[in-house]
Amino acid sequence: MTTPSSEVAAGGTFFGRKLWFMALGLLGLTLAALMARGGVAPLLARVQTFSTIFLGIFLEAAPFLLIGAVVAGFIEVFVDPGLASRLLPRRALPAALAGSLLGFVFPVCECGVVPVTRRLYGKGLPLPVGIGFLLAAPVVNPVVLFSTYAAFGWGPVLWGRLLFTVLIATGVAALFGLAHPAEVLRSRPGMPPATVSGSVTGERVWWHRVPSALATAADDFLDMARYLVVGSLLAATMQTLVPQTTLLAIGSGPVVSVAVLMALAFVLSVCSTVDAFLALSFVRTFTTGSILAFLVFGPMVDIKSSLMFLGVFRSRVVLYLIVLPATLSLLLGLLVNLHWGW
Repeated sequence: MTTPSSEVAAGGTFFGRKLWFMALGLLGLTLAALMARGGVAPLLARVQTFSTIFLGIFLEAAPFLLIGAVVAGFIEVFVDPGLASRLLPRRALPAALAGSLLGFVFPVCECGVVPVTRRLYGKGLPLPVGIGFLLAAPVVNPVVLFSTYAAFGWGPVLWGRLLFTVLIATGVAALFGLAHPAEVLRSRPGMPPATVSGSVTGERVWWHRVPSALATAADDFLDMARYLVVGSLLAATMQTLVPQTTLLAIGSGPVVSVAVLMALAFVLSVCSTVDAFLALSFVRTFTTGSILAFLVFGPMVDIKSSLMFLGVFRSRVVLYLIVLPATLSLLLGLLVNLHWGW
Protein backbone atom coordinates (compact mmCIF):
# COMPACT_ATOMS: atom_id res chain seq x y z
CA MET A 1 0.00 0.00 0.00
CA THR A 2 1.39 3.40 -0.99
CA THR A 3 1.74 6.05 1.65
CA PRO A 4 0.83 9.71 1.15
CA SER A 5 4.50 10.67 1.21
CA SER A 6 5.31 8.19 -1.56
CA GLU A 7 2.42 9.53 -3.64
CA VAL A 8 3.71 13.06 -3.16
CA ALA A 9 7.22 12.03 -4.20
CA ALA A 10 5.87 10.20 -7.24
CA GLY A 11 3.79 13.21 -8.24
CA GLY A 12 6.76 15.56 -7.90
CA THR A 13 8.98 13.20 -9.93
CA PHE A 14 6.37 12.89 -12.68
CA PHE A 15 5.96 16.66 -12.89
CA GLY A 16 9.74 17.12 -13.05
CA ARG A 17 10.01 14.57 -15.86
CA LYS A 18 7.38 16.44 -17.86
CA LEU A 19 9.46 19.61 -17.55
CA TRP A 20 12.62 17.92 -18.80
CA PHE A 21 10.73 16.27 -21.67
CA MET A 22 9.47 19.75 -22.56
CA ALA A 23 13.03 21.06 -22.53
CA LEU A 24 14.23 18.28 -24.82
CA GLY A 25 11.26 18.84 -27.11
CA LEU A 26 12.07 22.55 -27.34
CA LEU A 27 15.65 21.77 -28.26
CA GLY A 28 14.53 19.30 -30.94
CA LEU A 29 11.99 21.68 -32.45
CA THR A 30 14.52 24.50 -32.47
CA LEU A 31 17.12 22.42 -34.28
CA ALA A 32 14.55 21.17 -36.80
CA ALA A 33 13.29 24.68 -37.50
CA LEU A 34 16.84 26.02 -37.92
CA MET A 35 17.78 23.16 -40.24
CA ALA A 36 14.72 23.85 -42.39
CA ARG A 37 15.69 27.50 -42.77
CA GLY A 38 19.04 27.10 -44.51
CA GLY A 39 21.07 23.94 -44.17
CA VAL A 40 24.03 22.98 -42.02
CA ALA A 41 26.22 26.12 -42.09
CA PRO A 42 23.49 28.57 -41.08
CA LEU A 43 22.33 25.99 -38.57
CA LEU A 44 25.66 26.05 -36.74
CA ALA A 45 25.63 29.84 -36.62
CA ARG A 46 22.09 29.90 -35.26
CA VAL A 47 22.84 27.18 -32.72
CA GLN A 48 25.68 29.35 -31.46
CA THR A 49 23.28 32.30 -31.27
CA PHE A 50 20.74 30.14 -29.44
CA SER A 51 23.36 28.95 -26.96
CA THR A 52 24.56 32.50 -26.33
CA ILE A 53 21.04 33.78 -25.72
CA PHE A 54 20.16 30.85 -23.46
CA LEU A 55 23.30 31.22 -21.36
CA GLY A 56 22.80 34.99 -21.17
CA ILE A 57 19.25 34.64 -19.86
CA PHE A 58 20.09 31.81 -17.47
CA LEU A 59 23.25 33.37 -16.04
CA GLU A 60 21.50 36.70 -15.60
CA ALA A 61 18.63 35.11 -13.69
CA ALA A 62 20.40 32.37 -11.70
CA PRO A 63 22.12 34.66 -9.13
CA PHE A 64 18.81 36.35 -8.32
CA LEU A 65 17.11 32.97 -8.02
CA LEU A 66 19.89 31.92 -5.63
CA ILE A 67 19.39 35.06 -3.52
CA GLY A 68 15.66 34.43 -3.41
CA ALA A 69 16.23 30.80 -2.43
CA VAL A 70 18.53 31.86 0.42
CA VAL A 71 15.95 34.34 1.68
CA ALA A 72 13.29 31.63 1.40
CA GLY A 73 15.47 29.20 3.38
CA PHE A 74 15.91 31.67 6.23
CA ILE A 75 12.18 32.42 6.19
CA GLU A 76 11.41 28.72 6.51
CA VAL A 77 13.76 28.14 9.45
CA PHE A 78 13.59 31.42 11.37
CA VAL A 79 10.10 32.84 10.79
CA ASP A 80 7.41 31.68 13.19
CA PRO A 81 4.49 29.92 11.43
CA GLY A 82 1.45 32.17 11.41
CA LEU A 83 3.47 35.37 11.89
CA ALA A 84 2.58 36.65 8.42
CA SER A 85 -1.13 36.11 8.95
CA ARG A 86 -0.98 37.96 12.28
CA LEU A 87 0.88 40.99 10.94
CA LEU A 88 -0.78 41.41 7.54
CA PRO A 89 -4.44 42.12 6.69
CA ARG A 90 -6.61 39.28 5.43
CA ARG A 91 -9.39 41.17 3.65
CA ALA A 92 -8.90 41.01 -0.11
CA LEU A 93 -8.24 44.65 -1.05
CA PRO A 94 -6.08 45.74 1.94
CA ALA A 95 -4.14 42.46 1.73
CA ALA A 96 -3.57 42.92 -2.01
CA LEU A 97 -2.29 46.47 -1.51
CA ALA A 98 -0.02 45.38 1.35
CA GLY A 99 1.42 42.64 -0.85
CA SER A 100 2.02 45.07 -3.71
CA LEU A 101 4.09 47.29 -1.41
CA LEU A 102 5.94 44.43 0.29
CA GLY A 103 8.76 44.69 -2.24
CA PHE A 104 10.19 47.60 -0.27
CA VAL A 105 10.83 45.10 2.56
CA PHE A 106 11.95 42.18 0.35
CA PRO A 107 13.72 43.74 -2.69
CA VAL A 108 13.80 40.76 -5.07
CA CYS A 109 13.45 40.46 -8.84
CA GLU A 110 11.04 38.27 -10.79
CA CYS A 111 13.21 35.16 -10.32
CA GLY A 112 13.96 35.52 -6.63
CA VAL A 113 10.40 36.47 -5.72
CA VAL A 114 8.96 33.05 -6.59
CA PRO A 115 10.74 30.91 -3.94
CA VAL A 116 10.27 33.66 -1.36
CA THR A 117 6.51 33.76 -2.04
CA ARG A 118 6.25 29.99 -1.88
CA ARG A 119 7.89 29.82 1.55
CA LEU A 120 5.82 32.75 2.83
CA TYR A 121 2.67 30.85 1.84
CA GLY A 122 3.97 28.01 3.96
CA LYS A 123 4.10 30.44 6.90
CA GLY A 124 0.45 31.40 6.58
CA LEU A 125 0.73 34.37 4.21
CA PRO A 126 -2.76 35.44 3.05
CA LEU A 127 -3.37 34.52 -0.59
CA PRO A 128 -3.85 38.07 -2.00
CA VAL A 129 -0.72 39.32 -0.20
CA GLY A 130 1.37 36.69 -1.98
CA ILE A 131 -0.14 37.43 -5.41
CA GLY A 132 0.40 41.17 -4.98
CA PHE A 133 3.97 40.61 -3.81
CA LEU A 134 4.71 38.21 -6.66
CA LEU A 135 3.52 40.64 -9.34
CA ALA A 136 4.71 43.95 -7.88
CA ALA A 137 7.99 43.19 -6.06
CA PRO A 138 10.10 42.98 -9.25
CA VAL A 139 9.33 46.70 -9.80
CA VAL A 140 8.32 48.04 -6.38
CA ASN A 141 11.72 47.77 -4.77
CA PRO A 142 14.49 50.32 -4.27
CA VAL A 143 17.00 48.74 -6.68
CA VAL A 144 14.66 48.71 -9.69
CA LEU A 145 13.23 52.15 -8.97
CA PHE A 146 16.75 53.58 -8.77
CA SER A 147 17.73 51.95 -12.08
CA THR A 148 14.58 53.39 -13.69
CA TYR A 149 15.47 56.81 -12.32
CA ALA A 150 19.02 56.46 -13.65
CA ALA A 151 17.66 55.68 -17.13
CA PHE A 152 14.69 58.08 -17.37
CA GLY A 153 15.07 60.56 -14.50
CA TRP A 154 12.12 62.00 -12.55
CA GLY A 155 9.22 61.91 -14.95
CA PRO A 156 6.19 60.04 -16.28
CA VAL A 157 8.07 56.82 -17.01
CA LEU A 158 9.34 56.43 -13.44
CA TRP A 159 6.10 57.39 -11.71
CA GLY A 160 3.93 55.67 -14.32
CA ARG A 161 5.87 52.44 -13.88
CA LEU A 162 5.45 52.53 -10.11
CA LEU A 163 1.79 53.55 -10.16
CA PHE A 164 0.68 51.15 -12.90
CA THR A 165 2.51 48.23 -11.31
CA VAL A 166 0.85 48.81 -7.94
CA LEU A 167 -2.59 49.27 -9.56
CA ILE A 168 -2.37 46.11 -11.66
CA ALA A 169 -0.84 43.95 -8.94
CA THR A 170 -3.39 45.13 -6.37
CA GLY A 171 -6.33 44.60 -8.73
CA VAL A 172 -5.28 41.09 -9.79
CA ALA A 173 -4.41 40.08 -6.21
CA ALA A 174 -7.74 41.37 -4.90
CA LEU A 175 -9.56 39.19 -7.45
CA PHE A 176 -7.64 36.13 -6.27
CA GLY A 177 -8.49 37.11 -2.71
CA LEU A 178 -12.05 36.01 -3.44
CA ALA A 179 -10.89 32.42 -4.09
CA HIS A 180 -9.99 29.70 -1.62
CA PRO A 181 -6.24 29.00 -1.36
CA ALA A 182 -6.80 25.32 -2.19
CA GLU A 183 -8.19 26.38 -5.58
CA VAL A 184 -5.13 28.48 -6.36
CA LEU A 185 -2.03 26.95 -4.77
CA ARG A 186 -0.43 23.72 -5.87
CA SER A 187 -0.59 20.74 -3.56
CA ARG A 188 2.48 19.61 -1.67
CA PRO A 189 4.30 18.04 -4.67
CA GLY A 190 5.17 21.58 -5.74
CA MET A 191 6.79 22.37 -2.38
CA PRO A 192 9.94 20.56 -1.25
CA PRO A 193 9.89 19.76 2.46
CA ALA A 194 11.75 22.07 4.80
CA THR A 195 14.90 20.81 6.41
CA VAL A 196 13.60 22.01 9.77
CA SER A 197 9.89 22.17 10.45
CA GLY A 198 8.91 25.65 11.53
CA SER A 199 11.18 28.40 12.78
CA VAL A 200 11.51 27.78 16.46
CA THR A 201 11.63 24.00 16.77
CA GLY A 202 14.22 22.98 19.30
CA GLU A 203 16.20 25.15 21.66
CA ARG A 204 19.25 25.68 19.46
CA VAL A 205 20.74 29.15 19.24
CA TRP A 206 20.28 30.94 15.97
CA TRP A 207 23.68 30.18 14.44
CA HIS A 208 23.09 26.47 14.87
CA ARG A 209 20.07 26.77 12.58
CA VAL A 210 21.93 28.56 9.77
CA PRO A 211 23.08 25.27 8.12
CA SER A 212 19.44 24.10 8.09
CA ALA A 213 18.41 27.36 6.43
CA LEU A 214 21.12 26.98 3.78
CA ALA A 215 20.14 23.35 3.15
CA THR A 216 16.52 24.43 2.65
CA ALA A 217 17.75 27.19 0.32
CA ALA A 218 19.65 24.60 -1.73
CA ASP A 219 16.49 22.48 -2.01
CA ASP A 220 14.49 25.48 -3.17
CA PHE A 221 17.14 26.55 -5.68
CA LEU A 222 17.39 23.12 -7.27
CA ASP A 223 13.62 22.72 -7.32
CA MET A 224 13.02 26.11 -9.01
CA ALA A 225 16.06 25.87 -11.32
CA ARG A 226 14.29 23.34 -13.55
CA TYR A 227 11.58 25.89 -14.29
CA LEU A 228 14.24 28.50 -14.98
CA VAL A 229 16.07 26.20 -17.39
CA VAL A 230 12.93 25.38 -19.37
CA GLY A 231 11.84 29.02 -19.40
CA SER A 232 15.28 30.15 -20.57
CA LEU A 233 15.24 27.53 -23.33
CA LEU A 234 11.83 28.71 -24.49
CA ALA A 235 12.89 32.37 -24.43
CA ALA A 236 16.07 31.58 -26.38
CA THR A 237 14.04 29.59 -28.92
CA MET A 238 11.66 32.49 -29.48
CA GLN A 239 14.49 34.99 -29.82
CA THR A 240 16.36 32.77 -32.27
CA LEU A 241 13.39 31.98 -34.51
CA VAL A 242 11.65 35.39 -34.27
CA PRO A 243 14.21 38.21 -34.74
CA GLN A 244 13.69 41.39 -32.75
CA THR A 245 13.74 43.37 -35.99
CA THR A 246 10.54 41.61 -37.07
CA LEU A 247 8.71 42.74 -33.95
CA LEU A 248 10.17 46.24 -34.00
CA ALA A 249 9.26 46.80 -37.65
CA ILE A 250 5.52 46.58 -36.92
CA GLY A 251 5.58 48.57 -33.70
CA SER A 252 5.36 52.18 -34.80
CA GLY A 253 1.63 52.83 -34.23
CA PRO A 254 0.06 53.98 -30.94
CA VAL A 255 -1.93 50.73 -30.61
CA VAL A 256 0.25 48.06 -32.19
CA SER A 257 3.40 49.40 -30.52
CA VAL A 258 2.03 48.57 -27.06
CA ALA A 259 1.31 44.95 -27.99
CA VAL A 260 4.67 44.61 -29.73
CA LEU A 261 6.74 45.81 -26.78
CA MET A 262 4.71 43.65 -24.39
CA ALA A 263 5.43 40.63 -26.60
CA LEU A 264 9.08 41.64 -26.70
CA ALA A 265 9.20 41.91 -22.89
CA PHE A 266 7.65 38.45 -22.56
CA VAL A 267 10.12 36.93 -25.03
CA LEU A 268 13.31 38.69 -23.93
CA SER A 269 12.84 37.83 -20.23
CA VAL A 270 15.19 40.62 -19.17
CA CYS A 271 15.78 41.05 -15.43
CA SER A 272 13.87 43.99 -13.96
CA THR A 273 17.06 45.44 -12.48
CA VAL A 274 18.38 46.29 -15.96
CA ASP A 275 15.33 46.43 -18.25
CA ALA A 276 15.00 50.23 -17.92
CA PHE A 277 18.25 50.71 -19.83
CA LEU A 278 17.00 48.42 -22.60
CA ALA A 279 13.72 50.36 -22.73
CA LEU A 280 15.71 53.58 -23.02
CA SER A 281 16.95 52.43 -26.43
CA PHE A 282 13.31 52.38 -27.66
CA VAL A 283 12.55 55.99 -26.74
CA ARG A 284 13.12 57.44 -30.22
CA THR A 285 11.07 54.82 -32.04
CA PHE A 286 8.29 53.79 -29.61
CA THR A 287 5.55 55.63 -27.79
CA THR A 288 5.58 56.35 -24.06
CA GLY A 289 2.60 54.04 -23.52
CA SER A 290 4.39 51.12 -25.15
CA ILE A 291 7.55 51.72 -23.12
CA LEU A 292 5.52 51.80 -19.91
CA ALA A 293 3.75 48.58 -20.90
CA PHE A 294 7.18 47.01 -21.51
CA LEU A 295 8.44 48.13 -18.08
CA VAL A 296 5.28 47.10 -16.22
CA PHE A 297 4.30 43.80 -17.86
CA GLY A 298 7.78 42.33 -18.43
CA PRO A 299 8.79 42.15 -14.73
CA MET A 300 5.38 40.73 -13.79
CA VAL A 301 5.30 37.97 -16.37
CA ASP A 302 7.85 36.68 -18.86
CA ILE A 303 8.58 33.24 -20.26
CA LYS A 304 10.92 32.09 -17.51
CA SER A 305 8.88 33.47 -14.59
CA SER A 306 5.62 32.05 -15.94
CA LEU A 307 7.24 28.61 -15.97
CA MET A 308 8.46 29.17 -12.41
CA PHE A 309 4.91 30.06 -11.34
CA LEU A 310 4.07 26.39 -11.92
CA GLY A 311 6.04 25.57 -8.79
CA VAL A 312 3.58 27.58 -6.70
CA PHE A 313 0.21 27.73 -8.47
CA ARG A 314 -2.08 25.41 -10.36
CA SER A 315 -1.74 25.46 -14.16
CA ARG A 316 -5.07 27.23 -14.72
CA VAL A 317 -4.10 29.92 -12.21
CA VAL A 318 -0.78 30.50 -14.01
CA LEU A 319 -2.76 31.20 -17.19
CA TYR A 320 -4.82 33.80 -15.31
CA LEU A 321 -1.63 35.32 -13.90
CA ILE A 322 -0.45 35.86 -17.49
CA VAL A 323 -3.69 37.00 -19.11
CA LEU A 324 -4.92 39.42 -16.44
CA PRO A 325 -1.71 41.49 -16.10
CA ALA A 326 -1.29 41.44 -19.89
CA THR A 327 -4.81 42.77 -20.45
CA LEU A 328 -4.49 45.52 -17.84
CA SER A 329 -1.02 46.54 -19.04
CA LEU A 330 -2.31 46.75 -22.60
CA LEU A 331 -5.27 48.92 -21.57
CA LEU A 332 -3.12 51.30 -19.53
CA GLY A 333 -0.59 51.59 -22.35
CA LEU A 334 -3.36 52.44 -24.81
CA LEU A 335 -4.79 55.04 -22.41
CA VAL A 336 -1.39 56.73 -22.16
CA ASN A 337 -1.00 56.82 -25.96
CA LEU A 338 -4.52 57.73 -27.01
CA HIS A 339 -5.91 59.88 -24.21
CA TRP A 340 -3.30 61.06 -21.74
CA GLY A 341 -0.62 62.02 -24.24
CA TRP A 342 2.37 61.57 -21.96
